[in-house]
Amino acid sequence: MNTGNRKKALVVDDSAFMRKLISDFLTGHPGIEVIGTARNGKEAVEKVGSLKPDVVTMDIEMPIMNGLDALREIMSNHPVPVVMLSSTTKIGAENTILAMAYGAVDFVAKPGGAISLNLHEVKEEILGKVLAAAEVRMSTLARNVTGRLLTKPIVLKSIDNAAGIQSESLSTSEERSQMKNITQKKFSKTSKTFVIIGTSTGGPRALQEVLTGLPASIGVPILVVQHMPPGFTKSLADRLDGLCDIRVKEAEDGELLTNGTAYIAPGGKHLKVMKKGMMYYVHLDAVEPPRMGHRPSVDVLLESAAGNCDLNYLTVIMTGMGYDGKNGMKLLRQNGRTITIAESAETSVVYGMPKAIKEADLADKVADLQDIAESILEVIKS
Repeated sequence: MNTGNRKKALVVDDSAFMRKLISDFLTGHPGIEVIGTARNGKEAVEKVGSLKPDVVTMDIEMPIMNGLDALREIMSNHPVPVVMLSSTTKIGAENTILAMAYGAVDFVAKPGGAISLNLHEVKEEILGKVLAAAEVRMSTLARNVTGRLLTKPIVLKSIDNAAGIQSESLSTSEERSQMKNITQKKFSKTSKTFVIIGTSTGGPRALQEVLTGLPASIGVPILVVQHMPPGFTKSLADRLDGLCDIRVKEAEDGELLTNGTAYIAPGGKHLKVMKKGMMYYVHLDAVEPPRMGHRPSVDVLLESAAGNCDLNYLTVIMTGMGYDGKNGMKLLRQNGRTITIAESAETSVVYGMPKAIKEADLADKVADLQDIAESILEVIKS
């Protein structure tokens, strides 16, 4: 069958009802063609190899071979963008975070459990994430379960502090000339520095790559906004905490921000910085509306940071759809002190959020994912 420019999708679920419902959602979109279905992970592995879809939707809990085992085999043998469908139970959230580490591009939380009769509530989310996943470049999927690149990494020369020269993995001298020299921007040693990280699609693996590269002695708090619904950010934080030298936790309202800890904004709440006396605390806001559909929002965190002008900020914007973070970054650069790193197009799963930062001339440096932790340390230690 000639599908023209439509993306070829494989739907994997052990429920016939769910396979039919998801297939109907996808075939109702002019840009998607469902070329097959599978009832379990074993069938999914076989059909990915034979049908060569552009994108796969995958249930996690299935007989014979579950979605996690199937995902690992697919990513090892026939890498393809996969969107997981997950329950919002504690076990479901933990398995979803594992799926992100194993190579899934994104996930959709089923609103009604394994057999979700009200799946239509997330129809647009499914369509949006499937279409976005189908556009992901295969090279960005070539990662192993630790999050490290399987393919030969793009070499990014280190910053020459003595000469004040920065080399970046950019294809043209014109692009290189657009990047500011990060070593020329210095933070006052008398001011406290916070690291802010914003990310979305592809973010869990990107966060794993960056946060595992930071030592416990880093000496600064780290504030993280990862676009995720409620119920999943704690599992993400717990998994990262077990892998990192720094402490990683889901942020709690009112807690003191301490050095060597990464605070992940809870799904459904904006993360803000609050000052009391000489100390800084977490403020979680579940009342302020979502920004561009997101709560937590990178923009909201950056706006909050801009209101605390006595701090220095090292801000990192990584893989994700859209441009959350761009408007907040403009405000922060106008009102505060920040050095900004944007993830490169070469390693971003979805080159949306960092692209918006770069094209708005808000980036001091563009770095490949595997070099971001080192770049953070270069600024913090400078």
